[in-house]
Amino acid sequence: MTATCPVPTRVRPFAKTQQPTPALLKLILGRNLAPSRSEYDDAVAGLQVGDPLMDAVAEWLMQSPKDNRALFQQALTQGVDSLTDCPPALQALFAEVDSIPAWLDRALIDDGLRFIHASGLTALQVMRDLALMGGYLLSGFNQALVMTGALTNGTAQRVAETGKWWMDCTEVGGLERFGAGVQSTLHVRLVHAIVRRQLNKREDWDHAQWGVPLNQIDMAATYLGFSVVMLGGLRKLGIQATPQEARGVMQLWSYACWLMGVDEKWLRFSEAEGMILLNTALMTQSRADWTSKALGKALSEEPLLRHFPTLAKYGLQQPMRRFVYQQHLSVSRFFLTREQFEQLGLPTDVSAWYPWLTMAPRALTYTAQRLLPRWHKRQIARGRQAQHTAIGEVFGKKPQQLTAIAPGAHS
Repeated sequence: MTATCPVPTRVRPFAKTQQPTPALLKLILGRNLAPSRSEYDDAVAGLQVGDPLMDAVAEWLMQSPKDNRALFQQALTQGVDSLTDCPPALQALFAEVDSIPAWLDRALIDDGLRFIHASGLTALQVMRDLALMGGYLLSGFNQALVMTGALTNGTAQRVAETGKWWMDCTEVGGLERFGAGVQSTLHVRLVHAIVRRQLNKREDWDHAQWGVPLNQIDMAATYLGFSVVMLGGLRKLGIQATPQEARGVMQLWSYACWLMGVDEKWLRFSEAEGMILLNTALMTQSRADWTSKALGKALSEEPLLRHFPTLAKYGLQQPMRRFVYQQHLSVSRFFLTREQFEQLGLPTDVSAWYPWLTMAPRALTYTAQRLLPRWHKRQIARGRQAQHTAIGEVFGKKPQQLTAIAPGAHS
């Protein structure tokens, strides 16, 4: 397929994407990492595509926001059959959501879930300190965030809600039709469509530079952060997924992000295929700019607002906040260069002390418990409980829920 629409100026010219692939990586991938001409053109075209099914729902919802929001919620939580006269836009959306893709393997998803649970806090650290922080270096991702108030509406709340969605998707049964992960994903998908609708109407959204807001390629790159980047980051920190577990993680996030509106053509079911697509997607991104510094600094300071109620009783909440702040910076520094820290507005005198101190014990413990089924089962339970506790520390006393879509908002 050849891109027939204008190429957004954020995209790197094709010739500059053709970098040589290291021999070992080429052997692992079975091909060059650089995109072919057709892969490049497909990615460019994907920058001009939003989410047609949910975009139609957003248009319908705004015709009567309060009433139609209630109908959407009913279809989401009870199914479209519960509606006496289902609007065509909702019918089309849920016809797809309620279908079972031929490639879906729920047993494989369960393998991925057990691995994610057993990874405990390390999984959250990779998600936050590598995938999210590193993502801010790509200013093409940042525009929608900044233009919808990310710098003024509270980084802690955004981190908390991202964590809540991640937790819902990784619950046992979370990706069943009426599971928490499906409910949260479709909620977020509708928010994305409303934001896309809003930004498309703004004069200061530069389509010639950025393409369509929250487009297919940006969404695909985001889900690859939860899968490919997660697997690679955990491996570097001492937690190695088995081939079966890696396929399970890829399957889980492929399904979650298909539910999020990512077209099947952008789904990848192996880590190697995901690496290739992620590299192609990164070729469409702009370099770091002022938004990278603003968002990076705000994310780095989020731990200074966390809640440790038990420690607070003894006057130790503030010291713990400072420790966690330094801990997260050290994890980011393990993955990112000094130059990238400068681009993110982060202090450059930080060392990767925490990963280096914990890597060997983590690798030894994780490898050993695999050999003892009872110990492994306990690790899965303990790891998941640690993840729940960590998300609770970010939410504090606030309800652990996604922000409601206010009727009439973004109209």
